[in-house]
Amino acid sequence: MLSKRIIPCLDVRDGRTTKGIKFKDNIDIGDPVEMGRFYYEQGADEIVFYDITASSDRRPIMLDVVRRVAQTIFIPFSVGGGIRTLEDMRDVLLAGAEKVSVNSAAVLNPDIIRQGAEAFGSQCVVLGMDVKKVGVSEKIPSGYEMVINGGRTYMGIDALWWAQEAERLGAGEICLNSIDADGTKTGYELELTKLISTSVRIPVIASGGAGEPQHLFDVLDRGCADAALIASMVHYGTYTIAGIKGFLAEKGVKVRGTW
Repeated sequence: MLSKRIIPCLDVRDGRTTKGIKFKDNIDIGDPVEMGRFYYEQGADEIVFYDITASSDRRPIMLDVVRRVAQTIFIPFSVGGGIRTLEDMRDVLLAGAEKVSVNSAAVLNPDIIRQGAEAFGSQCVVLGMDVKKVGVSEKIPSGYEMVINGGRTYMGIDALWWAQEAERLGAGEICLNSIDADGTKTGYELELTKLISTSVRIPVIASGGAGEPQHLFDVLDRGCADAALIASMVHYGTYTIAGIKGFLAEKGVKVRGTW
């Protein structure tokens, strides 16, 4: 069995790490370069960096910030936000990222997944999914709808269908974020996570809702996720990565590193 990964997420706006609830009321919480280095030294398995307004503002990702974070950490580094073309992917990888995350652009132009997988390998292409529970309908049979542009635009696309289609196109991993749970610290959306995780063959990272170590155990166990994204619970110093890993190890979850 592969070890489960614990992945801090840096949502970045105007060059600063920020955090909100359900994509609203964001506040400034620190410098992404310093935070990336801090989490690396704490034992994070990977770092995820999202330029959260690049897509909605229709501007390129902040490569200078990406480059400075990459220079301070020596673990896998995944970057997303404002990546629309193969050239954007190449620029991010050359800036130091190991993976590129495509979300809004992939929904609007699914072929970017195939292009990225062919050019750089599936292992470099992460599908970011921002998902809202809307109820079952003929158009959305799973009850979960894809939303893009930082939670602003509902697409009328079924989330389960999209996850399977992205895998077919060549995505090597999915980062699955529940808008309903995002920033609430009340736990991951287990139903959604299990639905997607058991319906694709590629790894799924659960995102949105982590507030305590038990929530990570729940999503890695009952939610069948391969990794868990965390933000608020470590950004505010409530928990440490080492402490979280220790808790999971005591519960029988295979995790990396020592604590």
